[in-house]
Amino acid sequence: MEAFEIALSSVLLMLLLIYLGMHIAITLALLSFVGAWIIKDDVSIALNLLQIAATNTVNNFVFAVIPLFVLMGFLVAAAGMGRDAYDIGQIMLRRVRGGLGMATVVANAIFASITGASVASASVFSKVAVPEMMRHGYSGRFAVGTVAGSSVLGMLIPPSVLLIIYALIVEESVGSLFIAGIGPGLLLTVAFCGLIYVMSTFFSRAVLIDSPPDAVPIEGAQEDDLRGLDLLWRAAQIVLLVALVLGGLYGGWFTPVEAGAAGSFLALIFALARRALTWRILWNVLLETSSISATLLFLICAASMYSRMLGISGLPGEMAEIFAQLGGGFYGMLAFYVVVVVILGTIIDSVSIMLIMVPLFLGALKFFEIDLVWFGIVTVIATEIGLLTPPLGLSVFVVHSTLNRPDISLKDIFVGSGPFALAMLFVLILVIAFPPIATYLVNL
Repeated sequence: MEAFEIALSSVLLMLLLIYLGMHIAITLALLSFVGAWIIKDDVSIALNLLQIAATNTVNNFVFAVIPLFVLMGFLVAAAGMGRDAYDIGQIMLRRVRGGLGMATVVANAIFASITGASVASASVFSKVAVPEMMRHGYSGRFAVGTVAGSSVLGMLIPPSVLLIIYALIVEESVGSLFIAGIGPGLLLTVAFCGLIYVMSTFFSRAVLIDSPPDAVPIEGAQEDDLRGLDLLWRAAQIVLLVALVLGGLYGGWFTPVEAGAAGSFLALIFALARRALTWRILWNVLLETSSISATLLFLICAASMYSRMLGISGLPGEMAEIFAQLGGGFYGMLAFYVVVVVILGTIIDSVSIMLIMVPLFLGALKFFEIDLVWFGIVTVIATEIGLLTPPLGLSVFVVHSTLNRPDISLKDIFVGSGPFALAMLFVLILVIAFPPIATYLVNL
């Protein structure tokens, strides 16, 4: 059997094993080891491959960016800044048709800019936004769909953990990818708000139960609490944190690691100032940060081994030649890539998709001389669609488990988030058709 055929067979077997329930990192490492052994007919080469992937991959200062940004996200959530973002959006948009839904989207966008995690957004706003929207007459299906749909902003609007991982895979600048995510992230936010307005105007029965979507007032005490200096102080904290992280990166004052450290420190100060951080909460934050960081770094090690095995097999180069011979060119390959990514999103999580697909197509991307920063944004959007699609739909399951309400089923959340998945597909097409949406700020 040729090396190309061995590598291709390993890809198909990997998808089968993942679908059957085997952990993605174990699958990648096992098949990479066996594949390298068979291709080279030498177990020592396969063992060296394992050693290099385990030691050289994450033995780099730049990988410290992952636990630092994860820590910042958990500290921000513990400080209650997600609720602050929602309250601010609620006040700004309460007189607009579908205003509470738009407030949820805007709050998710703000929260995403300081956490970088879709799962965190889904968890926080399930508790904050869903009860409030249902109390004001919005249907449960629309409320949970809005939360699940807008939570994907966390992986696109910088700082994004997914963009960090992509940057490490393709060896691109984390700062450039963060900047590239701003335009598409804002566009997706606007698209979601426009979708809510259209649904509230023309399909109000799917949105409202017993009250009009416009001009829903905030009840007295809550509105008074958020006036004046208090509202200004809450907004200032969010703005300051965003400015510190993104401004520091864009201005060249911080490396990505330094930006993550500075953001985590400031988030810690805010949490302490609000007296929201007990020893128990701090321990849980550190424990969750360690768990997620270890999982991600283990995945990256396994993915590095997998990409090295693919390099030995020559599969990426063969794929580039195949797509060139088919005559579809780059856009033919891109269409195939996006379809596969979206399909994979129905069975595995976003990080795993990226760790599998990007190394597989990297050779073809270099052959077509594609802007890897723009391609990263395309990859993230396509990957995030999978968070809303059955049967996996990670954001959907997070919302369902966080709410734990018998009157809201998984089906309700999938149906409610369906229009948001279509809006994401629309934005994806726009970013593919007009690359400057992602690259304009990077090239300034």
